Amino acid sequence: MKHYAHKIGAVMYFIWGLLHLKAAYSVYQLGTTLEVGMVQGRVYQGAWNLLFFALVGMTVAVVFNWHNSRLGYWINLITVSVTDIGFIAFVLVPGYLPVFPGILGPVFWVLGVLFSTIGLFASVKNTQTKPAIDS
Repeated sequence: MKHYAHKIGAVMYFIWGLLHLKAAYSVYQLGTTLEVGMVQGRVYQGAWNLLFFALVGMTVAVVFNWHNSRLGYWINLITVSVTDIGFIAFVLVPGYLPVFPGILGPVFWVLGVLFSTIGLFASVKNTQTKPAIDS
């Protein structure tokens, strides 16, 4: 399984992105119910940010994490973690959204981190234990 862990991680990050595309649309819809003004603008900005965090997470998953890239590992670790930590702290913990389905994003985040970390460490360990080939 260690040989495929990074790919499982990439799939988890991709699913995280799909959930956040839906979340971005839901936040946008919420914004349409608000009075025109600063609050509506900030809600639209939040939807915009979610949309692009989702697209970055999905793109990095496909282009980098699928191939066990160290750069992709760090990009998604930071981007997705920052996004979900804010969501947990400001939406889930205060109870503005029910735990289910709200917990789905963080679950896929944690699974993405877990499997991509296993994949990255497995590849580092594998390259350290391979014998050198003599010319």
